[in-house]
Amino acid sequence: MHKIIYVLIAVMISNLTSANDTIIVRKDPRLDVLAAKQAQINKRSSMMTSNGLYRGFRIQVLSTPSREEAFKMKTDLLTRFPEEKSYLLFQSPYFKVRIGNYIKKEDAEKVKLQLNKILGRGTYVVDDAVEYALKDFNDQEPQ
Repeated sequence: MHKIIYVLIAVMISNLTSANDTIIVRKDPRLDVLAAKQAQINKRSSMMTSNGLYRGFRIQVLSTPSREEAFKMKTDLLTRFPEEKSYLLFQSPYFKVRIGNYIKKEDAEKVKLQLNKILGRGTYVVDDAVEYALKDFNDQEPQ
């Protein structure tokens, strides 16, 4: 029994004496640059879908079962807003006409207000996978 106590005391003393040692860690400054780049990549990839498009918003202008009406609206949007890309989707039984590629919902809301004034009909912002150039992405912060 005395031997066990002596062994325990010896172990405790050796632990106490080794606890006084100091360790100096020298971090390579390039690790900070690497961590920042990886954070940027993670942020960008979290905004992307599996097919390489960004998660964003478009403005839905029309949802109709009439194909002709949908094509007419798309043509009208292309002539009135040549700088914006318009899309025609078919989700049975409806044809949907959407316009724009926006990362921020606020940007889509601003254009939606303009569209409501011009078209005089109800438009709304929808979540969608959008085409977006990488250089433009760096200018804007995601939500």
